[in-house]
Amino acid sequence: MSDLEQRILDAHEAGDKSALVTLYAEASQQASDLDAACFFAVYAHTFALEIEHPLRAELHAFLKQHGREV
Repeated sequence: MSDLEQRILDAHEAGDKSALVTLYAEASQQASDLDAACFFAVYAHTFALEIEHPLRAELHAFLKQHGREV
């Protein structure tokens, strides 16, 4: 398991939605292909919406650019 995967699991366990936004956004940026990047960005965006995180607009724009959001 990678360090990033462990940090995501730890953030889930702690219920730290702010960390989940940044960690899933990081996973999206590190993804090896567009589908994986969008998969992680959806999770980041979902948590960002829940807590009105500053990255929510950027994540929405990324998903929209790649046809995953309207």
